Amino acid sequence: MSHSTDPDPRVRVAKPADTTRIRDLQSHLRQPSTDLLEYGLVAGDVLVSVDQAGGVVGYLLPVDAPNRSGCHLAELVVDPGFRREGRARGLLSAVLRDADGPVTLQAHPENDPALSLYDSLGFIVVDRRADAYADGDALVLRHE
Repeated sequence: MSHSTDPDPRVRVAKPADTTRIRDLQSHLRQPSTDLLEYGLVAGDVLVSVDQAGGVVGYLLPVDAPNRSGCHLAELVVDPGFRREGRARGLLSAVLRDADGPVTLQAHPENDPALSLYDSLGFIVVDRRADAYADGDALVLRHE
């Protein structure tokens, strides 16, 4: 069992060749932000989780906060066939390790697997945004 602060060897910065696959994965999101993802890919901010063959099976899109330290995790997706393998944890841990301030994210209140993962990494719920999603509210979580 690796220690939670050890870098996940499956995580790396996205390369231009990963773009099509990342766009495919984005379709799993409730409310994807195509423009934000394109910006993140150009800026080199997107992290990916890769399988043994080097194929992208998940990604995380951190967005720097314009007026303060830290960042907001705009998108996090792991291919359904690769879930429950610690991939989201690896992606999140990489961002938390490098963060220069608080890290925030938004989650659906009924997404129990995600919420328990965020809780285990030290995120706390700081707000609830009414009707943020087409199917309901969003919880705002923060990691100091």
